[in-house]
Amino acid sequence: MTSSRFRPSGTPDPDATPAQILGLDHPNVARMYDYFLGGAHNFQLDRDTADAILAVAPEVALAARANRRFLHRAVRYALDRGIRQFLDLGSGIPTSGNVHEIAGQHDPSARVVYVDADPIAVTHATTLLTDVPTAAAIEADLRDTEAVLGHAETQRLIDVTQPVAILAVSVLHFVPGDVATPIAAYRAAMSPGSLLVISHASPAPATEQTNQVQHLYQRSRTPLQLRTPDEIRDLFTGLDLVPAQPDPGERRRCGEPDDNGLVPVTAWRPDGDPPGSAIERSPFLDRFLAGVGRKPVRAGASR
Repeated sequence: MTSSRFRPSGTPDPDATPAQILGLDHPNVARMYDYFLGGAHNFQLDRDTADAILAVAPEVALAARANRRFLHRAVRYALDRGIRQFLDLGSGIPTSGNVHEIAGQHDPSARVVYVDADPIAVTHATTLLTDVPTAAAIEADLRDTEAVLGHAETQRLIDVTQPVAILAVSVLHFVPGDVATPIAAYRAAMSPGSLLVISHASPAPATEQTNQVQHLYQRSRTPLQLRTPDEIRDLFTGLDLVPAQPDPGERRRCGEPDDNGLVPVTAWRPDGDPPGSAIERSPFLDRFLAGVGRKPVRAGASR
């Protein structure tokens, strides 16, 4: 999941080489993520960097899988609350358990738009969706909210006057600079009852391991852009953060502190997921935070 160089017009850089346009001159974090998940849509330069990361921190692959499970749980949570349309920002390379597959199992009429700035990811997704009229993939930078929301396929499949789940899962920490402004624009476009789903890496205490991983990610065009928990929480401004545990009262009865809705990806409504002690001890999971925010329904509104 990644965003490449931002060009608001959507036109290619006239000075870019074919390799640069296709993202083949540097390792690509979306293709590395695919590799961590066991996918086949990656190239040797992606695998070389991913293997170098795994040599330093083998739990990074476990973290990728844990993040994918969080995405699945969040999609099911949205479906259980009647949401039938999804906008997946920075969707990356198609792999098993895509959003439209999970949603379609629950309701075949559920609609999904995948958004990515990587033309290879979009090409793969478009091929995958050839016979799926309820889903589409568009090439756009997630920061260009007008291009995303105004795209013909988005207009065809997403009705923003009805609740929608906007997914920004494991993507914003690869987006440089200001992400608060575009996320605020998506929040403003959401109708009451909509959900914003985010997972985002935050800084861990500096160690030789974490420093080496960050250095290796610098090889890509989208190096890690870590943000603090407060910065991540601010992305949900104006939304009600969904408790990470279904019954906060039970936590109080057991003498555990209430969560604030922003927790490690493994802790958001784990739904019987195996805990995995190696993951729990890893700084790459402890500081990989997840949250789901719901846009409040106005008093007296029928939703």
